[in-house]
Amino acid sequence: MYNPKSLKAEEFIDHNEIVDTLAFADAHKNDEDMISAIIQKAKLRKGLTHREASVLLACEIEEKNQEIYALAKQIKQDFYGDRIVMFAPLYLSNYCVNGCLYCPYHLKNKRIARKKLTQDEIRAEVVALQDMGHKRLAIESGEDPVNNPLEYILESIKTIYSVQHKNGAIRRVNVNIAATTVENYKKLKDAGIGTYILFQETYHKQSYEKLHPTGPKSNYAYHTEAHDRAMQGGIDDVGLGVLFGLELYRYEFAGLLMHAEHLEAVYGVGPHTISVPRICPADDIDPGEFDNGIDEDTFAKIVACIRVSVPYTGMIVSTRESPKARKRVLELGVSQISGGSRTSVGGYAEPEPEEQNSAQFDVSDHRSLDEVVCWLMEMGYLPSFCTACYREGRTGDRFMSLCKSGQIHNCCLPNALMTLQEYLCDYASPKTKQVGKDLIAKQLESIPKDKVKDIVVERLQKIADGERDFRF
Repeated sequence: MYNPKSLKAEEFIDHNEIVDTLAFADAHKNDEDMISAIIQKAKLRKGLTHREASVLLACEIEEKNQEIYALAKQIKQDFYGDRIVMFAPLYLSNYCVNGCLYCPYHLKNKRIARKKLTQDEIRAEVVALQDMGHKRLAIESGEDPVNNPLEYILESIKTIYSVQHKNGAIRRVNVNIAATTVENYKKLKDAGIGTYILFQETYHKQSYEKLHPTGPKSNYAYHTEAHDRAMQGGIDDVGLGVLFGLELYRYEFAGLLMHAEHLEAVYGVGPHTISVPRICPADDIDPGEFDNGIDEDTFAKIVACIRVSVPYTGMIVSTRESPKARKRVLELGVSQISGGSRTSVGGYAEPEPEEQNSAQFDVSDHRSLDEVVCWLMEMGYLPSFCTACYREGRTGDRFMSLCKSGQIHNCCLPNALMTLQEYLCDYASPKTKQVGKDLIAKQLESIPKDKVKDIVVERLQKIADGERDFRF
């Protein structure tokens, strides 16, 4: 029986409840009165249950679908404004002992080049990322207790934070590594990580076990309960995600929201982020082998329905997606985006030779960080390199309370403007500098004339004059 407060995976992700939810959604996908009532509830910005959200996802009434899209855009604006947080992935190692059928890192793949960065190589990668302008990284690694033990991850985090290059510094390291123990999560917390991110891949237990035939990741319960152990280990911010295309998307959508409900019910705070990757080409992997792929219209609707269902949660889209697809979901709910990304082990300091391919998946957006930043600004978005919430302890329930009250704007907008000013002064091309200058001037007009605005204007000028003493 579905029990969001249970700590057992098969109770807070209850298969029968998902099946019943999908049947309920099918029965009401053309029920205009019910759909209207759910949309009205969503307008309260308090979120929706997985069952209510599933009805919206299944909705076949075009007029109501347009209402869902319009509401998603408005909620995105209400909570995140024009801000888009920038980050980059850094792959440390692709050694892996798992047998995941959808990932080229699987143990039996003998074609892929196996690599593991040394600490000196990590320093070189961080310098290259800092020269691009990045302040926030998401580190990635295959699961291999011999080649990639937790001690290696911890040492790598320490190395990343230690690199000070010109005006550059990595201020937040998010971590996307395999499920581990409470004690190890405590160590990650002590190392100063930001968000712990772990994708479920699929919530369908039978499919999960088929797709993960060997290796420690094959344990469905241990993997699904990892976010609980992370929270118990003191990590305030955790990130969820599924790999759309492995299983029926409506099943995954319901499971994803049930997982979010579980975290909220047990810990008083839902996921800090939700990622929405779709399976894509990679070495030794043909996405055509998976028959549950979703088109861009379905992808857009999933993003919109997540946004109206969990209005406070950040949403991440990676360079798996094309610029066209990214543009569409940005307005519907996505609040974090990568730029200038490499999915190979390393590859920032020096391009990886084609014959030494170590990438986890093919990138669809090959633009540099500067090009992505300029593109965002030309569309009216405000690229943000801010990490102040993490640095000032505004995480977990403290962040969510500010977000739910609408007070987070008072922190995020000024810091977004100041970190963008840093980027423009230190890294931007002439074109991007001019576009950014005009955008900052326009954004300043939206801040009421008060003491805060005076401080922001003063600090923007100090940054332009070369000062870098502020903590964002």
